[in-house]
Amino acid sequence: MTMAAFDEPLKDIRLRTVLGRLEMIIDNENDRIGTDMKFDIKASNVHKSRCLYELTILCRDVGPGDFPQGFATQMKAMKGKLQVNARKLEAHMNAMRTVADILRSAMQENDADGTYTQEQFRHGEF
Repeated sequence: MTMAAFDEPLKDIRLRTVLGRLEMIIDNENDRIGTDMKFDIKASNVHKSRCLYELTILCRDVGPGDFPQGFATQMKAMKGKLQVNARKLEAHMNAMRTVADILRSAMQENDADGTYTQEQFRHGEF
């Protein structure tokens, strides 16, 4: 048996493992974004980025037609999950911006209520 015969199954195993981990991370993130206040998006993003990097390394020498059928199907499903993930993350970020804008407006209104700040009072800027 040649060395290439041993490398191919190992690469398939590594690819299957990375795809499985990525799918698990994305499913978890999609389920918890917007519903779990304690969900750590930053940590999830680090794990997701690492899996995507590993996937890129494993696939860099493989042409689109060279993937076994099972991987192609799994990659298409993963693409759909990533699209859902992108929409959820965008909605989450928009909600965060809206909350930040509301807080900023409230602080500006509070500052403009006719009272002086301690700093203004100290320097006679009134």
